[in-house]
Amino acid sequence: MGHPVHLVIDGQRHDLIVDPRTTLLDALRDHLGNMSPKKGCDHGQCGACTVLVDGRRLNSCLLLAVTLDGAEVLTSDGLAPGGELSELHRAFLDQDAFQCGYCTPGQICSAAGMLREAADGRPSVVTDEAEHVHEHPIDLTEDEIRERMSGNLCRCGAYVNIVAAVQQAAGAQQGSEETDR
Repeated sequence: MGHPVHLVIDGQRHDLIVDPRTTLLDALRDHLGNMSPKKGCDHGQCGACTVLVDGRRLNSCLLLAVTLDGAEVLTSDGLAPGGELSELHRAFLDQDAFQCGYCTPGQICSAAGMLREAADGRPSVVTDEAEHVHEHPIDLTEDEIRERMSGNLCRCGAYVNIVAAVQQAAGAQQGSEETDR
């Protein structure tokens, strides 16, 4: 027996009837044809399925779709509406931060979430408490980025380029915030 669930995916409302055991990942891919999040391990260990749910980065393979009724879900595709690349997508291209590309949508969603977390001043386990003033942006050092992105695996080993891409996007984000002032 199916259950109704209403989701806003990449800005578009979808009304679905799903089996209560259907994960968000399977709802996105099998019910809506959104192939952006990938099914890697299907156990929440690789990050290939990472999406933003109500602004938080989460592994869609671990979330039951019926528990998310009314949620806003943003995939890597939704970060590039109309095919217009975001600064993050551009940075991944500029820095050659992918090889096979399988993990890239999850990496991009995770990077978007972690950039927001750092901008909001949320520390990680490697944040230097002595230098951190709460509610102020976190300085995104290589160590900080590596820690925050550690839930996303890349079998090709493009980590150095992924870190460089996140740093580039963070710099572009900071530049646009200064321009807005």
